[in-house]
Amino acid sequence: MGFLDYLFGNGGRKFIKRKDSDAGEAGRALEELRGSLYNDLRTSEGAKRQQQRYCGPVMAMTFNFMVAVGIILGNKLIMGRVGFKFPIFLTLIHYCCSWILLAIFKALSLLPAAPPARTTPFSSLFSLGAVMAFASGLANASLNHNSVGFYQMAKIAVTPTIVIAEFLLFKKTVSFHKVLALAVVSVGVAVATVTDLEFNFFGACIALAWIVPSGVNKILWSNLQQQTNWTALALMWRTTPVTIFFLVPLSPLLDPPGVLSFKWDIHNTSAILISALLGFLLQWSGALALGATSATSHVVLGQFKTCVILLGGYFLFSSDPGWTSICGAVTALGGMTVYTSLSLKESREKASDQLPKHSLPLQKLKSTEDENNSRYIPPDQTPAVV
Repeated sequence: MGFLDYLFGNGGRKFIKRKDSDAGEAGRALEELRGSLYNDLRTSEGAKRQQQRYCGPVMAMTFNFMVAVGIILGNKLIMGRVGFKFPIFLTLIHYCCSWILLAIFKALSLLPAAPPARTTPFSSLFSLGAVMAFASGLANASLNHNSVGFYQMAKIAVTPTIVIAEFLLFKKTVSFHKVLALAVVSVGVAVATVTDLEFNFFGACIALAWIVPSGVNKILWSNLQQQTNWTALALMWRTTPVTIFFLVPLSPLLDPPGVLSFKWDIHNTSAILISALLGFLLQWSGALALGATSATSHVVLGQFKTCVILLGGYFLFSSDPGWTSICGAVTALGGMTVYTSLSLKESREKASDQLPKHSLPLQKLKSTEDENNSRYIPPDQTPAVV
Protein backbone atom coordinates (compact mmCIF):
# COMPACT_ATOMS: atom_id res chain seq x y z
CA MET A 1 0.00 0.00 0.00
CA GLY A 2 2.90 2.35 0.70
CA PHE A 3 4.11 2.11 -2.86
CA LEU A 4 0.61 2.67 -4.25
CA ASP A 5 0.14 5.67 -1.97
CA TYR A 6 3.44 7.06 -3.22
CA LEU A 7 2.55 6.34 -6.87
CA PHE A 8 -0.87 7.99 -6.75
CA GLY A 9 0.09 10.61 -4.23
CA ASN A 10 2.25 13.71 -4.39
CA GLY A 11 5.43 11.69 -4.85
CA GLY A 12 4.13 9.99 -7.97
CA ARG A 13 2.89 13.24 -9.43
CA LYS A 14 6.31 14.87 -8.81
CA PHE A 15 8.08 11.89 -10.43
CA ILE A 16 5.87 12.03 -13.53
CA LYS A 17 6.25 15.80 -13.73
CA ARG A 18 10.03 15.51 -13.48
CA LYS A 19 10.08 12.91 -16.27
CA ASP A 20 7.86 15.14 -18.43
CA SER A 21 10.17 18.08 -17.85
CA ASP A 22 13.24 16.00 -18.79
CA ALA A 23 11.55 14.85 -21.97
CA GLY A 24 10.57 18.43 -22.72
CA GLU A 25 14.12 19.65 -22.24
CA ALA A 26 15.48 16.89 -24.51
CA GLY A 27 12.89 17.74 -27.14
CA ARG A 28 13.72 21.44 -26.96
CA ALA A 29 17.45 20.70 -27.25
CA LEU A 30 16.82 18.51 -30.30
CA GLU A 31 14.63 21.17 -31.83
CA GLU A 32 17.27 23.83 -31.21
CA LEU A 33 19.95 21.63 -32.82
CA ARG A 34 17.70 21.00 -35.80
CA GLY A 35 16.96 24.69 -36.13
CA SER A 36 20.65 25.56 -35.87
CA LEU A 37 21.59 23.13 -38.64
CA TYR A 38 18.72 24.39 -40.79
CA ASN A 39 19.78 28.01 -40.30
CA ASP A 40 23.38 27.13 -41.16
CA LEU A 41 22.24 25.59 -44.44
CA ARG A 42 20.36 28.79 -45.30
CA THR A 43 23.58 30.81 -45.64
CA SER A 44 26.64 29.96 -47.66
CA GLU A 45 28.95 30.90 -44.78
CA GLY A 46 27.13 28.63 -42.32
CA ALA A 47 27.02 25.75 -44.80
CA LYS A 48 30.74 26.12 -45.47
CA ARG A 49 31.45 26.02 -41.72
CA GLN A 50 29.40 22.85 -41.35
CA GLN A 51 31.24 21.18 -44.24
CA GLN A 52 34.63 22.09 -42.76
CA ARG A 53 33.52 20.95 -39.32
CA TYR A 54 32.15 17.54 -40.21
CA CYS A 55 34.27 16.69 -43.27
CA GLY A 56 37.92 17.48 -42.81
CA PRO A 57 40.75 16.38 -45.11
CA VAL A 58 41.10 12.86 -43.64
CA MET A 59 37.34 12.19 -43.67
CA ALA A 60 36.89 13.55 -47.21
CA MET A 61 39.81 11.61 -48.71
CA THR A 62 38.78 8.39 -46.94
CA PHE A 63 35.22 8.81 -48.21
CA ASN A 64 36.47 9.42 -51.76
CA PHE A 65 38.85 6.46 -51.63
CA MET A 66 36.15 3.99 -50.52
CA VAL A 67 33.62 5.20 -53.10
CA ALA A 68 36.24 5.15 -55.89
CA VAL A 69 37.09 1.52 -55.19
CA GLY A 70 33.38 0.66 -55.13
CA ILE A 71 32.61 2.33 -58.46
CA ILE A 72 35.60 0.63 -60.11
CA LEU A 73 34.16 -2.75 -59.15
CA GLY A 74 30.67 -1.60 -60.18
CA ASN A 75 31.79 -0.36 -63.61
CA LYS A 76 33.73 -3.58 -64.20
CA LEU A 77 30.51 -5.48 -63.47
CA ILE A 78 28.52 -3.31 -65.88
CA MET A 79 31.08 -3.38 -68.68
CA GLY A 80 31.70 -7.12 -68.25
CA ARG A 81 28.70 -9.11 -67.08
CA VAL A 82 26.00 -6.64 -68.06
CA GLY A 83 27.71 -5.88 -71.37
CA PHE A 84 27.05 -2.11 -71.39
CA LYS A 85 29.78 -0.89 -73.78
CA PHE A 86 28.81 2.79 -73.88
CA PRO A 87 31.08 4.67 -71.42
CA ILE A 88 30.05 8.22 -72.38
CA PHE A 89 26.35 7.39 -72.12
CA LEU A 90 27.00 5.72 -68.77
CA THR A 91 28.66 8.94 -67.58
CA LEU A 92 25.62 10.87 -68.84
CA ILE A 93 23.32 8.58 -66.82
CA HIS A 94 25.47 9.19 -63.74
CA TYR A 95 25.21 12.96 -64.00
CA CYS A 96 21.47 12.87 -64.77
CA CYS A 97 20.84 10.78 -61.66
CA SER A 98 23.06 13.12 -59.64
CA TRP A 99 21.06 16.12 -60.78
CA ILE A 100 17.77 14.37 -59.90
CA LEU A 101 19.07 13.59 -56.39
CA LEU A 102 20.22 17.20 -55.97
CA ALA A 103 16.77 18.39 -57.07
CA ILE A 104 15.21 16.19 -54.38
CA PHE A 105 17.59 17.72 -51.80
CA LYS A 106 16.56 21.13 -53.06
CA ALA A 107 12.84 20.33 -52.71
CA LEU A 108 13.39 19.05 -49.16
CA SER A 109 15.42 22.17 -48.23
CA LEU A 110 18.50 20.02 -47.62
CA LEU A 111 20.67 21.64 -50.27
CA PRO A 112 23.15 24.17 -48.85
CA ALA A 113 22.78 27.77 -49.95
CA ALA A 114 25.05 29.12 -52.66
CA PRO A 115 27.06 32.33 -52.32
CA PRO A 116 25.62 35.50 -53.88
CA ALA A 117 25.78 35.60 -57.66
CA ARG A 118 28.03 38.65 -57.66
CA THR A 119 30.81 36.77 -55.84
CA THR A 120 31.23 34.14 -58.58
CA PRO A 121 30.84 35.02 -62.27
CA PHE A 122 28.60 32.75 -64.31
CA SER A 123 31.50 32.18 -66.70
CA SER A 124 33.44 30.41 -63.92
CA LEU A 125 30.57 28.02 -63.20
CA PHE A 126 29.94 27.44 -66.90
CA SER A 127 33.62 26.73 -67.50
CA LEU A 128 33.73 24.27 -64.62
CA GLY A 129 30.67 22.40 -65.91
CA ALA A 130 32.08 22.22 -69.44
CA VAL A 131 35.54 21.13 -68.32
CA MET A 132 33.99 18.48 -66.06
CA ALA A 133 32.07 17.02 -69.02
CA PHE A 134 35.20 16.70 -71.15
CA ALA A 135 37.28 15.39 -68.23
CA SER A 136 34.79 12.63 -67.41
CA GLY A 137 33.80 11.78 -70.96
CA LEU A 138 37.27 11.74 -72.50
CA ALA A 139 38.62 9.64 -69.62
CA ASN A 140 36.15 6.86 -70.36
CA ALA A 141 36.74 7.20 -74.11
CA SER A 142 40.50 6.99 -73.62
CA LEU A 143 40.15 3.79 -71.59
CA ASN A 144 37.90 2.39 -74.31
CA HIS A 145 40.28 3.11 -77.23
CA ASN A 146 43.67 2.61 -75.55
CA SER A 147 45.34 -0.06 -73.49
CA VAL A 148 45.36 0.20 -69.70
CA GLY A 149 49.09 0.98 -69.74
CA PHE A 150 48.72 3.96 -72.08
CA TYR A 151 45.72 5.17 -70.05
CA GLN A 152 47.84 5.07 -66.87
CA MET A 153 50.60 7.03 -68.59
CA ALA A 154 48.08 9.73 -69.43
CA LYS A 155 46.90 9.77 -65.80
CA ILE A 156 50.48 10.22 -64.59
CA ALA A 157 50.86 13.21 -66.92
CA VAL A 158 48.04 14.97 -65.05
CA THR A 159 50.30 15.63 -62.05
CA PRO A 160 52.84 17.92 -63.80
CA THR A 161 49.96 19.51 -65.71
CA ILE A 162 48.34 20.58 -62.44
CA VAL A 163 51.62 21.95 -61.05
CA ILE A 164 52.26 24.00 -64.20
CA ALA A 165 48.65 25.20 -64.50
CA GLU A 166 48.49 26.34 -60.87
CA PHE A 167 51.72 28.28 -61.33
CA LEU A 168 50.45 29.96 -64.52
CA LEU A 169 46.96 30.72 -63.20
CA PHE A 170 47.52 31.45 -59.50
CA LYS A 171 51.33 31.81 -59.15
CA LYS A 172 51.29 28.83 -56.79
CA THR A 173 54.66 27.18 -56.33
CA VAL A 174 55.64 23.74 -55.03
CA SER A 175 58.69 23.12 -52.87
CA PHE A 176 61.64 21.19 -54.28
CA HIS A 177 61.17 18.33 -51.80
CA LYS A 178 57.51 17.90 -52.82
CA VAL A 179 58.52 17.88 -56.48
CA LEU A 180 60.96 15.06 -55.75
CA ALA A 181 58.24 13.15 -53.86
CA LEU A 182 55.81 13.57 -56.75
CA ALA A 183 58.48 12.38 -59.19
CA VAL A 184 59.03 9.25 -57.11
CA VAL A 185 55.27 8.64 -57.00
CA SER A 186 54.94 9.04 -60.78
CA VAL A 187 57.85 6.72 -61.53
CA GLY A 188 56.59 4.13 -59.08
CA VAL A 189 53.05 4.15 -60.52
CA ALA A 190 54.47 3.94 -64.04
CA VAL A 191 56.59 0.90 -63.17
CA ALA A 192 53.66 -0.72 -61.33
CA THR A 193 50.92 -0.21 -63.89
CA VAL A 194 52.38 0.45 -67.33
CA THR A 195 52.79 -3.05 -68.72
CA ASP A 196 51.87 -2.26 -72.33
CA LEU A 197 51.65 0.88 -74.44
CA GLU A 198 49.33 -0.23 -77.21
CA PHE A 199 47.36 2.62 -78.76
CA ASN A 200 46.12 3.96 -82.06
CA PHE A 201 46.20 7.48 -83.44
CA PHE A 202 42.59 8.28 -82.51
CA GLY A 203 43.01 6.90 -78.99
CA ALA A 204 46.25 8.84 -78.48
CA CYS A 205 44.52 12.07 -79.54
CA ILE A 206 41.72 11.43 -77.03
CA ALA A 207 44.22 10.70 -74.24
CA LEU A 208 46.21 13.87 -74.95
CA ALA A 209 43.01 15.91 -75.16
CA TRP A 210 41.91 14.55 -71.77
CA ILE A 211 45.02 15.54 -69.78
CA VAL A 212 44.46 19.30 -69.69
CA PRO A 213 40.69 19.21 -68.89
CA SER A 214 41.34 16.69 -66.12
CA GLY A 215 43.92 18.90 -64.43
CA VAL A 216 41.95 22.13 -64.88
CA ASN A 217 38.80 20.43 -63.56
CA LYS A 218 40.50 19.55 -60.27
CA ILE A 219 42.05 23.02 -59.96
CA LEU A 220 38.71 24.80 -60.46
CA TRP A 221 36.88 22.55 -58.00
CA SER A 222 39.53 23.14 -55.35
CA ASN A 223 39.92 26.87 -55.97
CA LEU A 224 36.20 27.76 -56.00
CA GLN A 225 35.61 26.00 -52.67
CA GLN A 226 38.70 27.31 -50.91
CA GLN A 227 38.59 30.91 -52.14
CA THR A 228 34.82 31.43 -51.80
CA ASN A 229 31.97 30.04 -49.67
CA TRP A 230 30.94 27.34 -52.12
CA THR A 231 30.14 23.92 -50.69
CA ALA A 232 30.42 20.69 -52.65
CA LEU A 233 26.66 20.10 -53.04
CA ALA A 234 25.86 23.70 -53.93
CA LEU A 235 28.58 23.72 -56.59
CA MET A 236 27.38 20.40 -57.97
CA TRP A 237 23.82 21.78 -58.23
CA ARG A 238 25.00 24.74 -60.33
CA THR A 239 27.45 22.91 -62.62
CA THR A 240 25.79 19.54 -63.27
CA PRO A 241 23.25 20.89 -65.83
CA VAL A 242 26.13 22.37 -67.85
CA THR A 243 27.95 19.04 -67.72
CA ILE A 244 24.86 17.21 -68.96
CA PHE A 245 24.49 19.76 -71.78
CA PHE A 246 27.98 18.94 -73.09
CA LEU A 247 27.76 15.18 -72.52
CA VAL A 248 24.67 14.85 -74.74
CA PRO A 249 26.53 15.58 -78.01
CA LEU A 250 29.67 13.74 -76.84
CA SER A 251 27.85 10.41 -76.48
CA PRO A 252 26.97 9.84 -80.17
CA LEU A 253 30.40 11.12 -81.24
CA LEU A 254 32.57 8.88 -79.05
CA ASP A 255 30.33 5.92 -78.11
CA PRO A 256 29.78 2.97 -80.42
CA PRO A 257 26.30 2.69 -81.97
CA GLY A 258 23.59 0.54 -80.46
CA VAL A 259 22.74 2.14 -77.12
CA LEU A 260 19.02 2.19 -77.89
CA SER A 261 19.03 -1.52 -78.82
CA PHE A 262 20.59 -2.49 -75.49
CA LYS A 263 18.54 -4.92 -73.38
CA TRP A 264 17.03 -2.60 -70.75
CA ASP A 265 15.51 -5.24 -68.47
CA ILE A 266 15.11 -4.98 -64.69
CA HIS A 267 18.43 -6.67 -63.92
CA ASN A 268 20.54 -4.51 -66.25
CA THR A 269 18.71 -1.30 -65.38
CA SER A 270 19.09 -1.93 -61.65
CA ALA A 271 22.85 -2.49 -62.04
CA ILE A 272 23.21 0.73 -64.02
CA LEU A 273 21.17 2.70 -61.46
CA ILE A 274 23.33 1.36 -58.61
CA SER A 275 26.36 2.47 -60.59
CA ALA A 276 24.73 5.89 -61.01
CA LEU A 277 24.24 6.16 -57.23
CA LEU A 278 27.91 5.34 -56.74
CA GLY A 279 28.69 7.95 -59.40
CA PHE A 280 26.86 10.58 -57.38
CA LEU A 281 28.77 9.60 -54.25
CA LEU A 282 32.03 9.69 -56.21
CA GLN A 283 31.34 13.18 -57.52
CA TRP A 284 30.35 14.40 -54.06
CA SER A 285 33.29 12.81 -52.27
CA GLY A 286 35.70 14.05 -54.92
CA ALA A 287 34.39 17.59 -54.52
CA LEU A 288 34.73 17.33 -50.74
CA ALA A 289 38.31 16.07 -51.04
CA LEU A 290 39.25 18.84 -53.48
CA GLY A 291 37.70 21.46 -51.22
CA ALA A 292 39.52 20.14 -48.15
CA THR A 293 42.94 19.54 -49.73
CA SER A 294 44.31 20.50 -53.15
CA ALA A 295 44.24 19.33 -56.75
CA THR A 296 47.70 17.74 -56.48
CA SER A 297 46.76 15.87 -53.29
CA HIS A 298 43.66 14.51 -55.02
CA VAL A 299 45.78 13.17 -57.90
CA VAL A 300 48.12 11.51 -55.38
CA LEU A 301 45.05 9.95 -53.74
CA GLY A 302 44.03 8.47 -57.10
CA GLN A 303 47.48 6.98 -57.58
CA PHE A 304 47.36 5.63 -54.03
CA LYS A 305 44.09 3.92 -54.92
CA THR A 306 45.73 2.29 -57.94
CA CYS A 307 48.63 0.94 -55.86
CA VAL A 308 46.36 -0.34 -53.08
CA ILE A 309 44.17 -2.20 -55.59
CA LEU A 310 47.27 -3.78 -57.16
CA LEU A 311 48.80 -4.83 -53.83
CA GLY A 312 45.40 -5.88 -52.44
CA GLY A 313 44.90 -8.22 -55.37
CA TYR A 314 48.33 -9.73 -54.75
CA PHE A 315 47.92 -10.28 -50.99
CA LEU A 316 44.20 -11.09 -50.81
CA PHE A 317 43.39 -12.81 -54.10
CA SER A 318 46.80 -14.34 -54.97
CA SER A 319 47.06 -12.44 -58.26
CA ASP A 320 50.55 -12.25 -59.76
CA PRO A 321 51.29 -8.80 -61.26
CA GLY A 322 55.02 -9.54 -61.17
CA TRP A 323 57.78 -8.40 -58.86
CA THR A 324 58.46 -5.35 -61.01
CA SER A 325 54.90 -4.06 -60.53
CA ILE A 326 55.01 -4.82 -56.80
CA CYS A 327 58.29 -2.95 -56.34
CA GLY A 328 56.90 -0.02 -58.31
CA ALA A 329 53.78 0.10 -56.13
CA VAL A 330 55.84 0.00 -52.93
CA THR A 331 58.08 2.79 -54.26
CA ALA A 332 55.04 4.89 -55.12
CA LEU A 333 53.60 4.36 -51.64
CA GLY A 334 56.89 5.55 -50.14
CA GLY A 335 56.76 8.71 -52.25
CA MET A 336 53.15 9.28 -51.22
CA THR A 337 54.12 8.98 -47.57
CA VAL A 338 56.83 11.62 -47.96
CA TYR A 339 54.49 13.92 -49.90
CA THR A 340 51.78 13.59 -47.23
CA SER A 341 54.29 14.32 -44.47
CA LEU A 342 55.52 17.45 -46.26
CA SER A 343 51.94 18.63 -46.88
CA LEU A 344 51.00 18.20 -43.20
CA LYS A 345 54.15 20.07 -42.16
CA GLU A 346 53.28 22.98 -44.45
CA SER A 347 49.71 23.04 -43.12
CA ARG A 348 50.94 23.27 -39.53
CA GLU A 349 53.36 26.05 -40.43
CA LYS A 350 50.63 28.04 -42.17
CA ALA A 351 48.30 27.57 -39.20
CA SER A 352 50.99 28.79 -36.78
CA ASP A 353 51.74 31.80 -38.98
CA GLN A 354 48.08 32.79 -39.00
CA LEU A 355 47.93 32.92 -35.18
CA PRO A 356 48.15 36.49 -33.75
CA LYS A 357 51.61 37.21 -32.42
CA HIS A 358 50.43 39.63 -29.73
CA SER A 359 48.00 37.28 -28.01
CA LEU A 360 49.44 36.35 -24.61
CA PRO A 361 47.82 34.36 -21.83
CA LEU A 362 45.74 36.40 -19.42
CA GLN A 363 47.70 35.19 -16.42
CA LYS A 364 50.97 36.28 -18.00
CA LEU A 365 49.54 39.71 -18.74
CA LYS A 366 48.37 40.08 -15.15
CA SER A 367 51.75 39.03 -13.73
CA THR A 368 53.50 41.53 -16.03
CA GLU A 369 51.12 44.28 -14.92
CA ASP A 370 51.69 43.48 -11.23
CA GLU A 371 55.45 43.52 -11.75
CA ASN A 372 55.28 46.92 -13.39
CA ASN A 373 53.12 48.28 -10.54
CA SER A 374 55.59 46.97 -7.93
CA ARG A 375 58.38 48.83 -9.63
CA TYR A 376 56.42 52.10 -9.72
CA ILE A 377 57.83 54.71 -7.24
CA PRO A 378 55.23 57.31 -6.16
CA PRO A 379 56.23 61.00 -5.97
CA ASP A 380 57.17 62.61 -2.67
CA GLN A 381 54.04 63.39 -0.67
CA THR A 382 55.73 65.43 2.11
CA PRO A 383 54.03 68.77 2.91
CA ALA A 384 55.71 71.88 1.62
CA VAL A 385 57.53 74.04 4.22
CA VAL A 386 55.92 77.39 4.71
